[in-house]
Amino acid sequence: MAMWRAVDLTGYFVHLRTVRESDAEGILAAATEDRSTYAYTWVPGTLAQVREHVATQLEELHEGRSIPLVVEDVNTGRIVGQTRYLDIEYLVDRFVAPARLPDPETPPRAVEIGGTWYASSVQRSAVNTECKLLMLSHAFDCWEVLRVSLKTDSRNLRSRQAIERIGAKFEGVRRAHMRAPDGTIRDSAYFSIVSDEWPDVRLGLLQRLGHPDH
Repeated sequence: MAMWRAVDLTGYFVHLRTVRESDAEGILAAATEDRSTYAYTWVPGTLAQVREHVATQLEELHEGRSIPLVVEDVNTGRIVGQTRYLDIEYLVDRFVAPARLPDPETPPRAVEIGGTWYASSVQRSAVNTECKLLMLSHAFDCWEVLRVSLKTDSRNLRSRQAIERIGAKFEGVRRAHMRAPDGTIRDSAYFSIVSDEWPDVRLGLLQRLGHPDH
């Protein structure tokens, strides 16, 4: 596996690392605290579902299609959610496009942050803000990407507001984009942050967290 896919990020509140097969029971415990907030997000709810989901994530990681992460509480080591880098794109013949490069060590030039969910006990806390700060910092400062995208079900106002609070710009709605967990066909609201905007977005996130280095 290319070294740039071995993501391990630590902040004041959370530790992000690539998922492992042994994480299944910890993921299940986080996912089953209270499932009432998962109306717009598919989150595995049984051990069999978690194990199948983790196996799929590890396959995508091996193929370079996504980098699935677990979110751990820094103080306890308890898994409190998951997130990932996906829709990984590379610079190919002057264009940023999905492709597999001959050199697997070449980092991406554009990514999406998504597939995110948290245990009910850490929702509306500093966890999501710091996760986004760590992941955006890694993408823009280490990989030097040109763009980070985020998307959500267009009906999910809570998620849309959370993305906008991060500092991402609304791009538009992609209609009839994918199937939602409730079986309907959803429209997806797209947001993005580009490299020129990153310094201001970073400062805003640091200020929201009250970090001393802002």
